Amino acid sequence: MQGVVPAAGEGTRLRPMTEQRPKGLVPVNGQPLLTHVFETLLEAGVDELVVVVGHLADQIIEYYGDGFREVPITYVHQREQRGLGHAVSLTEPHVSGPFVVLNGDNVFVDGIEHVLERMSEPDVDAVLAVESLDREQARDTGVLEVSAGRVTGIVEKPEKPPSTLVTTGCYVLPEAIFDALALAQPSDRGEYELSEAVGLLVSAGSVVEPVEIAGPRVNVNTEEDLERAGRLLEER
Repeated sequence: MQGVVPAAGEGTRLRPMTEQRPKGLVPVNGQPLLTHVFETLLEAGVDELVVVVGHLADQIIEYYGDGFREVPITYVHQREQRGLGHAVSLTEPHVSGPFVVLNGDNVFVDGIEHVLERMSEPDVDAVLAVESLDREQARDTGVLEVSAGRVTGIVEKPEKPPSTLVTTGCYVLPEAIFDALALAQPSDRGEYELSEAVGLLVSAGSVVEPVEIAGPRVNVNTEEDLERAGRLLEER
């Protein structure tokens, strides 16, 4: 299975660390952030990486070259920051069959193997790795609407969250997601949301299942996030 890693962002909340280097090369527990993301994907069985680069892309390309631990890397350039959905859509020429998306600033301490395994079930079209937060925290992210163990919708940053299950930046998706992305409309922020495209799959009858992650996860955006991710990885 291929792994798509969006890593084009500027990492503005990590400045000044990201003024002269991309966010993906900021060290966490002695290794670049992207190295932890790549390792998580390889441990889950991914055998090819498609990395979306943008801000200071040349540094990432120079650091990793054409492969990571004998797994080939294809680089896709996102010239304008137009959202996660846009970043994923750019990888269409390089992706074949079901694939996993793992955001390039996400540290999953206990892996995602069980998430990818669920995709092998014959009745499942897509899988979302999720975690449970309290409703106040859920207001700041994508919240799932779930019925009978299946995703029926995703609401971005709702005032009244319909559940406490939220997206984590890890998705296992079919190729049909590219058709859905082509139909998606920009959000109020002018960005194309991957969650809207997943919602379109659901509306079209696709079976999308939520799978809770096995352990802690850190979405690295601030220096405090870096420190927390480093502590968790060291404890592991």
